Amino acid sequence: MQTGFSAQQLTDPRLVEAERIIKSCVRHGFCPQTCPTYVLLGDENDSPRGRIDLMRAMLEQGDRPDAKTVGHLDRCLSCLACETTCAARVDYRHLLERARIHIEENFRRPWRERLWRALVAGVLPHPTRLRFALRLGRLARPFANLLPRPVTELLKLLPAAVPSVGTPDAAPAARGGRRRRVALVMGCVQQVMGAHINDATRRVLERHGCEVVSIGGDACCGALSLHMGRQIDGLARARALLTRLTDEIDGAGLDTIVVSISGCGSTLKDYAHLFASDPRWRDAAAQAAAMTRDVSELLMEIGLDSRSDMPALPIAYHDACSLQHGQRVIEPPRRLLKQAGFDVREVPERHFCCGSAGSYNLLQAEIANQLGARKAAAIAATGVRAVAAGNLGCMVQLAHHSGLPLVHTVELLDWASGGPLPAALAGLDLAAYPPRAAATVGAVMADRDEINYWVYET
Repeated sequence: MQTGFSAQQLTDPRLVEAERIIKSCVRHGFCPQTCPTYVLLGDENDSPRGRIDLMRAMLEQGDRPDAKTVGHLDRCLSCLACETTCAARVDYRHLLERARIHIEENFRRPWRERLWRALVAGVLPHPTRLRFALRLGRLARPFANLLPRPVTELLKLLPAAVPSVGTPDAAPAARGGRRRRVALVMGCVQQVMGAHINDATRRVLERHGCEVVSIGGDACCGALSLHMGRQIDGLARARALLTRLTDEIDGAGLDTIVVSISGCGSTLKDYAHLFASDPRWRDAAAQAAAMTRDVSELLMEIGLDSRSDMPALPIAYHDACSLQHGQRVIEPPRRLLKQAGFDVREVPERHFCCGSAGSYNLLQAEIANQLGARKAAAIAATGVRAVAAGNLGCMVQLAHHSGLPLVHTVELLDWASGGPLPAALAGLDLAAYPPRAAATVGAVMADRDEINYWVYET
């Protein structure tokens, strides 16, 4: 794709990178077929290559973008299915990141929209504020029909009760002694709405020989702010987390940074790029990115020690976009679940986003609801009794659209290696699914060049 940036503009290294990415798009035409918004809306401007052209024009113009362009870019889920499909390997995520920063700095949204986005960005990354907001939300539910639509959509996603603060059980002594020291990034939202996931992660890691250091409190990775184009806030949060991690690395030392929230993991693994032009933080960011693993990756490296009497419960494994497209972690969760003895079934259109996409289901509720219903129907077609996912946001979104129990992958692996039954599965008749011989699991990771979802789906 040709560009028309001026010589003056190309003195800005951020625009130099944007131009390089834009020029790499050769418009092969695979990406629209795997783009959720294009499939739903049929508008070329809501496809990846259409958005790349809009971003090119907006960045070349350099001043206030028009509302139409902003609308099409806002509708992008950042699911990155287009990157997985793209034969030219266009770096779409970093171009979109630059475009959203430009919008945030140069476009004045209607006041209601500004207020709502400020509330989302000001509450979700703060565990204390979020817990308070959940309590307010429960009180507001009876009056949902009287409230603005964005608030109504948010109330639909809230849990029936405010989750209790996590209190991790003491794990049994590590089998074979301590293997490594790891930092568990607990996530801002997950500390409040998924504390049980952090508890399960800690138990299974300690059980497999890891000394676990919890990185919690207000240690937010910055993902939500960065995805909304709020660069200053996002970078400040990332630096604060890097400081916590670097203190551990320079102190008692760390072998791995482990994450069980795939959206946070995707952002942490991108820290080297995020701070590439910052000499003060560049090295620390690159080190943290290189040390970061999804919990399923780490358990693949260590080797799962699972029970032999696990019920062969039919499980649909849902690929979180930030895990399959953002991190390219595809095989480890499946292999681990199969090794544990579960009957793992593939979901049709597994490349398709469920509509959660960070804060997308709060900001673009209409499209998110269509995608959630579509994903729930695809899962139901598999005939499973429960759904596993590697991201809390997906679990919340699917719980709203599916009647099946939702569990995090690590909860199942914790259970299979000696932990408690996940609370979401308590109502199932597990005796109806007798154990079967566990599958052999290898340590081979799927290579991104071997994955082409368009070929896979057609």
